[in-house]
Amino acid sequence: MSLPFAASPAERRLLTEGRLSGPMPWVIAIMMFLTVLAAAGGLALNHAASNVTGSIAQRITVQIVEANPDLREAQTRAAMAALGDMEGVTEVVRVSDEEIDALIEPWIGAAGDEEGIPVPTMIDAALTEAAHNDLERIEAAVVDAAPAARVDDHAQFLAPLAGLIGSLTWLAFALVLLTASALAASVILAVRAALNTHRSTIEVLHLMGATDVQIARLFQRRIALDALFGGLVGFLVAVVVLLLLGQRIGAVGSELLGSATLPLSAWIILALLPLAGAAVSTLVARYTVIGVLKKLL
Repeated sequence: MSLPFAASPAERRLLTEGRLSGPMPWVIAIMMFLTVLAAAGGLALNHAASNVTGSIAQRITVQIVEANPDLREAQTRAAMAALGDMEGVTEVVRVSDEEIDALIEPWIGAAGDEEGIPVPTMIDAALTEAAHNDLERIEAAVVDAAPAARVDDHAQFLAPLAGLIGSLTWLAFALVLLTASALAASVILAVRAALNTHRSTIEVLHLMGATDVQIARLFQRRIALDALFGGLVGFLVAVVVLLLLGQRIGAVGSELLGSATLPLSAWIILALLPLAGAAVSTLVARYTVIGVLKKLL
């Protein structure tokens, strides 16, 4: 019994074209390049959405907006004490004055304190999912302890961004399906062209007793090798592009862009795409040949 990808000299003479001489491997390489990029984009966006919703969305910021510095300080301590005593609040951190000054410096300059501009204090708190779902209770308790407090929910501000990321993720996966469909269509066209080219040879094989499955095996073997070669070329070029983009994103220094990275599981999925492409191409070639032969003979 011959191996799936091993062809005898007689079989190779039936398909005279060289395995890499035609356009098929390079068409598959282009399709695989686009598929890997689209899949990487979808996986990176999905990872970024998980980071945003997991580590940021369940946090709140409490601002103590009080002009009197003594009252502001007292209410800040009261609000922190109230948050620390609540069930479901896992972390309470006061934002330092230096961080606040750095945040407001682009708008009021570095001399805000010297000019007597009241700057609110800020408290950052992390909540459990159950506590975040009962945010009204937490807000009421904070306002009761510090009347000048204002609670800002991070999830409310991140909702439009999370929706955009989700839409882009689905778009990326839709592009993967489209490129896979285009790959299957190109395989069908290539197989039909090969069948027309070798029609006389196929008729002779039928007269010698060859079955449709045996003839299909000849075509699917070459398509499988072309798809595997083209898929590996497209995958390697896409990996180079992704690594270069990763360096560019890292140079920007954006925390949000930095979260749109590819974890190890995503790289494993991407590495399986050339094998999946070769398998799909082989199956498409097989059933296309069998279907066409049943109609012709």
